Amino acid sequence: MFSKQQTFGEKVTYVLLLIALILITLACLAPIWHMVAISLSDNSAVSAGQVTFIPVGFTLTPYEFILQDQRFFQAFGVSVQRVLLGGAINFIMTILAAYPLSKETSEFPARNKIMWIFIFTMMFNGGLIPWYMTIKMTGVMDSIWALVLPGAVPVFNVVLLMNFFRAIPKEVGEAAKIDGAGIFTTMWKVYIPMSMASIATVTLFSIVHHWNAFFDGMILINTPSGQPLQTYIRSLVVLPALADMSSGSLEDLMKLSEKTFNAAKIVVTMIPILLVYPFLQRYFVTGITLGSVKE
Repeated sequence: MFSKQQTFGEKVTYVLLLIALILITLACLAPIWHMVAISLSDNSAVSAGQVTFIPVGFTLTPYEFILQDQRFFQAFGVSVQRVLLGGAINFIMTILAAYPLSKETSEFPARNKIMWIFIFTMMFNGGLIPWYMTIKMTGVMDSIWALVLPGAVPVFNVVLLMNFFRAIPKEVGEAAKIDGAGIFTTMWKVYIPMSMASIATVTLFSIVHHWNAFFDGMILINTPSGQPLQTYIRSLVVLPALADMSSGSLEDLMKLSEKTFNAAKIVVTMIPILLVYPFLQRYFVTGITLGSVKE
């Protein structure tokens, strides 16, 4: 665990850092594990406040009930559609913005001015009302486009990918140009394959953002059937939609604790991200550290 070259102070520092990281990890995992324990516990145990991190009266009834909730799967489908559509738009727009901004001013004279405009929009915004009025005037209200178009160009991701492109030796691009490659051919066949780590990182950022977003669904979507999953979950937690349920569903729901039922739905919403994350996590360190290099 420790090498002979390490001093006593370095070993103590290492142990303290290890303890701090373990505590932070437990603090992050505790709410998730508590939610899982509640979702797997009996109604009476949850109502009595007996559940902490170990399920009491193990049951899968809340998950069986979820399979009968059509609104849940309808909202789930909207979220999947949003992730696929929004992620694809973010992917394309981020690359198209980052690539020219990574060039020298001799190749792209307006680079600095456009970059300042991008940074300004990242630091400041017009406020909620102008944001809402702008989207309303475009005529995309109450549609999936209202959820994906306003954030089509994530500036933070553009900055990350731009710096990654800048870290690639310019001689690589010059060699492709000598071989007859145009701008888009060089970008598509040279720069993008060499930047997969950074692209995977910013793509995961976009996926997580679209999957977790709930506020814009509340403001921009008026039709319940068009709301994304997180907005639907939020409405269940804050104001259970009992009026939307049939008498049979209400009778089944009475057998469950409302807290247990909502906990099961929250756990289900986390599963897609938990499945995607391990496949992209290995790109994180390379993607973020190399993308942060400044010239």
